[in-house]
Amino acid sequence: SEVYNIVNRISKAQYAFSRNTFVFADTTAPTDTERFAFKKGAVYSATSAWRNLTESTKIRTAAKNREFECICVRPFRNMTNYREFRLFIFEGKLALMSQYWQTRHYHRLDIKKDFYWAEAEELVDEISWLLPVQTIVLDIYFTSKDQIILIDFNKWGKPTDPLLVQSWDMDWNNEHGIKIIPLSE
Repeated sequence: SEVYNIVNRISKAQYAFSRNTFVFADTTAPTDTERFAFKKGAVYSATSAWRNLTESTKIRTAAKNREFECICVRPFRNMTNYREFRLFIFEGKLALMSQYWQTRHYHRLDIKKDFYWAEAEELVDEISWLLPVQTIVLDIYFTSKDQIILIDFNKWGKPTDPLLVQSWDMDWNNEHGIKIIPLSE
């Protein structure tokens, strides 16, 4: 059956990794599932991966609307929320960077935000010629050793969430810096 073939292909892709994996679609991830809430989406078996994908409303909706082409498998990494960011790259230049998880203010970001911006800007300068398009949104993660891991490519504009920017309606020709949740007064 078709499901058996998909699960089998996921299993073969997982074989390249010796530990848990994170399985997602090329345009969206199953972040709306119970497994994501409790295990951050980590799966070991292809059957669990398939179950997690099919339980996700985001994945089912994207599949129904033919909004993705591939199921992707990568090694699972337990990520710290405050080190994940969304980069808004306009015409090959970093225009804006947003804190990805909007759960709260992180004091560590106040201290490191200028460093993170400079590192992200350097990354974009180095890789912009490799990007599939010059206007794109990237999700990145800073490791504890301040190395950058590229997590995801996203289309510019809707349906990609602009996060702390809240709207796509702004002058993207100008540099807007890094946006983080401010400390509540």
